[in-house]
Parts: sequence; C-alpha cells; structure tokens
Amino acid sequence: MNSESSVPPGPDGVPHRRRVRYSGKNPRRFDQKYKELDPTRDPATFAKVVASGKTPAGSHIPIMVSEIVGILRLQPGDIVVDATLGHGGHTRELLAAVQPGGRLIATDQDPVELPRTEARLRALVAERGWPDDSLAIHRSNFAGLPKILAAAGHYDGVDGLLADLGCSSMQFDNPARGFSFKHDGPLDMRMNPQRGQPARAWLASVSPEALARVLEENADEPEAGALAAALAGRDFPTTTALVNAIRRRLTDPEEAEACTRRVFQAVRIAVNDEFSALDNLLRVLPACVKSGGRIAMLSFHSGEDRRVKHAFAAGQRDGIYAAVTEDLLRPSADERRANPRASSARLRWAVRA
Repeated sequence: MNSESSVPPGPDGVPHRRRVRYSGKNPRRFDQKYKELDPTRDPATFAKVVASGKTPAGSHIPIMVSEIVGILRLQPGDIVVDATLGHGGHTRELLAAVQPGGRLIATDQDPVELPRTEARLRALVAERGWPDDSLAIHRSNFAGLPKILAAAGHYDGVDGLLADLGCSSMQFDNPARGFSFKHDGPLDMRMNPQRGQPARAWLASVSPEALARVLEENADEPEAGALAAALAGRDFPTTTALVNAIRRRLTDPEEAEACTRRVFQAVRIAVNDEFSALDNLLRVLPACVKSGGRIAMLSFHSGEDRRVKHAFAAGQRDGIYAAVTEDLLRPSADERRANPRASSARLRWAVRA
C-alpha cells in the first residue's frame, strides 16, 4: 500500500496532507513561514517577530503613523484618500479618524495584494459597525485618482491625502515577485504583474547607454558606466543571476551589498516607470484636495524626495499651497530601532491654499 492510500480521506474525499513541519525557530524560505503569513492562527509567533524588530512575512509595518495622522488633522465626517493602499496599515488609522460619517478612498495597482488587504479592511468595517460605503477601494495607479474622485462626486477635492511611495514589505519579501536581491526568484519586479514587461525582459533589451542613465538617475550609482556595460542586453532569469553578475564586478563585500541594492532599486523604478507616475501625481494633487486640505507624502530615496520637495516649493511660490514642509521629517530613533525598514523614510506635507 502506498503512502497516499494509507492517509484517511478528508471531508471532501481528498486525502488529508499534513502541513510541512515548521523548520526551526527561524525558517528561511518565505513559504515555510506560515505562522507569520497567517497571524490569526499563530498570533504569538507574529508578535515575537515584530518584537524582534523584524517585519513578519506577508505583512507590512506602517511608518510614521502618528506623524501622518497629526499632519492631516482629520475630523469625523472628512473625506480622505490613501493613494497607496499596500497592506492597509495607514488606511486603518485614517479610516478610524474620519468616523463617524467620514469616508476613505484608497487606490493601489497591485492585483496580488489588493484583494487580501481589502478583505482585512472590510472585516474591520463590519466589526466596528461602520457603513459599507465608508470605505471605497479602487485598483488603479496615481493617474486614475482625479477620475475616481469625480466619479464619487468629490469635484472640489478631499480633506486629506496620503501617498506612501515605498514598496510594500509583502512585495519585497515574496521571492515570486522578484523585488529583493536577498531571495532567489524570477527577475520580475512589476508592481502590477499583469502589465508591462518584467525586469528580465527590460534588462535584456536595454542599451548600455540607457542603463547607465537609469543607474545614475534612479540610484546615484557611482559605477553606472561599468555596470551598464556588464549588465545591459544580457538575460538574467533570476534575481540570483543578476546579483552574481553585479558582484563579479566588485571586490569589496560591503560595497557589493550597497551597489546591488542600488542596481535593484534603479531597475525597479525603471520597470514600473515610478518617477513618471509620481510626477503625474504631483501635477494632479492640487485638483484632488480642497481648499485648506492637507497632503502627506512619504518617500524612501532621494529621487522621490527631490520631486516632492520641488513640487511643493513651486506650488507655494505659485500660490497653490498655503504652507509646505520647512524641515524634512524623519522617523524617530525608537521607530528606526523597532522597524529598521523605516530608516530611509522621508515625510513632507503641504496645505492647499
């Protein structure tokens, strides 16, 4: 008798298969971290990972929440936009801040994570007894925001808007998405895997000159020319293949780590056309926020922050914004210790004139 036939069938007639045993205290593979991936079944493990200063697999710890809530100054009955839904950590707090009577409109382009986040937030709405229409979620990038608000009847704009420009931890941690050089997986990097070309195809078709510009503009890479000559036009099927090619060009292990991070950042930005999307959002922001409405923008590298800073400053000069950030806000030392992924965060704000 084979092993499958010796296993008693479950209620649906399919033989029950035991879950793979949890491999040690700290399993390395993403799919083995099922205690982290389902915190409702094992909250103790989830809490332990958070307490250790790490982000549990499949989740995301929201950054600078209290600062953002303080900047937006939301009141019950307000309308607020979360332009980057992600895991919904910021969304939960903003939605609660406008109750009773308020509404939150969220957008995100990731078809993989959005349904999971919406399910969690819908459960929260039902648990708190808030109206179903207090939360509206749309699968869209920044470009669709004006149409979404117009369709909802918010022609004069909303009271507050948050855009968290960083990638979600869920995207970085899942090897199947190909965002991180720390895990082996297909070299994809698309925030919306249903659109555009993966990083593998992009690198295989880009010229050395174009790749050098991308590495310089998107990541301030000092070795842009040499790396572009080694990487452009080549086929890298996996993240590990790209990592190995980068590190063959460098001898210093510490510099190799930093360089690999910059290359992955630059390629990801190019594959998702992130700067064009951000520039478009900054153009339409004034039309999305009513007079006196407040905007918070959370960025994670200098290329994003420069664009936000310059757009806010230009808007203030032109009388579009009544006030903008004077001093760049950064996470507290306590938050950086508790959540190392917050270390690069930069927060700026503006008030619509």
